[in-house]
Amino acid sequence: MGLVGYFTAEIGLWSELHTYSGGLGVLAGDHVKSAADAEIDLVGVTLLYREGYGRQHIDDQGNQTESFGAIDPADHLIDTGLDISLPLDGGTLHAKIWKVEVIGVTGHIVPVYFMDTHHPKNSDYHQSMGARLYGGNDDVRIRQEYLLGVGGVRLLNMLRKEFIGLHLNEGHCTFALLELLHQGWTREELSKKILFTTHTPVPAGHDRFDWADVNEVLGDLMPDDVVELVKSVGDPEDGARCSMSHLAVALAEQVNAVSNLNAQVASTMFDNYHIHPLTNGVHHITWTSPTMAELFDEKLPGWKQDPTQLGYAGTLADEDLLAARARNRRIFRELVKVSTGVELEEKRLTIGFARRFATYKRANLVFKDLERLSKIGGGKIQFVFSGKAHPRDEGGKQLIRDIYGSAKNLEAEIPVAFLENYDMDTGLAITSGVDIWLNNPIRPMEASGTSGMKAAMNGVPNCSILDGWWPEGCQHGVNGWAIGESEDDRDDERDAENIYSVLEEHVIPTWEKGGAVWANIMRSSIATSARFTGARMISEYKRFYDAFE
Repeated sequence: MGLVGYFTAEIGLWSELHTYSGGLGVLAGDHVKSAADAEIDLVGVTLLYREGYGRQHIDDQGNQTESFGAIDPADHLIDTGLDISLPLDGGTLHAKIWKVEVIGVTGHIVPVYFMDTHHPKNSDYHQSMGARLYGGNDDVRIRQEYLLGVGGVRLLNMLRKEFIGLHLNEGHCTFALLELLHQGWTREELSKKILFTTHTPVPAGHDRFDWADVNEVLGDLMPDDVVELVKSVGDPEDGARCSMSHLAVALAEQVNAVSNLNAQVASTMFDNYHIHPLTNGVHHITWTSPTMAELFDEKLPGWKQDPTQLGYAGTLADEDLLAARARNRRIFRELVKVSTGVELEEKRLTIGFARRFATYKRANLVFKDLERLSKIGGGKIQFVFSGKAHPRDEGGKQLIRDIYGSAKNLEAEIPVAFLENYDMDTGLAITSGVDIWLNNPIRPMEASGTSGMKAAMNGVPNCSILDGWWPEGCQHGVNGWAIGESEDDRDDERDAENIYSVLEEHVIPTWEKGGAVWANIMRSSIATSARFTGARMISEYKRFYDAFE
């Protein structure tokens, strides 16, 4: 197989290099790690954000603020000594090129290149353009995406990377297609050699820019029929603005979504266009806690090289599994106490919820009826939350305030902790340290929900709305629990009642039985995770890559 270029606006490789906001970026990191493990010839292309996504601070009332400390790329990345230049705003945009080498289990290397606008030849405006992930207005965002797409293709050309095709991770990368057309690729070549992955059924997740702004930035890269292209795949605005996702679908033709349900939803967004279902997976080595990894090393040898070995988790003995869980729980309780001052109780069921604080994810839903929750769980359960709201998302910030308010009202009966500044390290700690993974989005708005896969891999059962990956993974009462049925209409009262019912009738009674009963569910959860690894995911993507040639 020849070389494939993988373009993404954000990527999460490790916590300190915070060029990611949530699931999309962390998934991109898992993608390149899994490609390295599978010895796939892939090269990653992304942007460097000198201030990242922002550090989260929460006061005692639950008010989120952000600070933006500078990232020194020299601390994390290799200086290639190279730069690229693009025409922009009547002058020239310069970008310095950094890279990191992602090394797989066999030693295979996947390089990831970062384009950095903090360049001495740039104007102050162009230097600051690349400061923050999702931080600017449309003027900034369109220029970031111009650099990512157009600059990314020219970077590969400059590096003499002879690529057979491109994989675009979301619509932020779409301008790469216009650059390829400009370089002489035909529409037919694009349709055969480009794969576009769409992740989100949320309209806000699809960038739209005014045509005048697109023309100002891209100039002669714009094809004459670009408006018709956007309209041709069912743009709900009928081409009034440049929908980056609709333009990508029109040109790429090969499009996948990131779960079976997400593919069904996406097909309605793009004029019933055929969307391939390809469910996400997580990089098993990254997202298995050290304690569980030790157990797997001993009892499931070869699992790092072949994560299908996790499917044999049924062979793990109760005492070994429960001992590993007890250690993870103890480590996590200590982390929560040091970080928040909240002292979790060893014998209580710990329910975890951690993800981006977008309103459709309904982080506060479990607190809809505090009296009912106290009656069910008083003295029995406790909660740990974590996650960031976008700096401009007031609805997401209100969810955090709501949780803090509920925590104060419940403190006599049910401890509630909130770990601030959610990052990859926090993600691993919470998905391996809690007892239940709660997820209650408005169905079908959760594209995949990879945090639940990480929890399952660590023996933490999911309790979730049947959205994203969970309809494919759930065996109710065996490896976790479904909340409600497959209801697609929003009804917070119904869904909250379903949470309370499943906790009262299934989850808490099972927890109280403990021992072998809980160990059975843990084993089933781990075994299920074998189907949701990055290794399985990348093997499915490889079929697309092979077809590029």
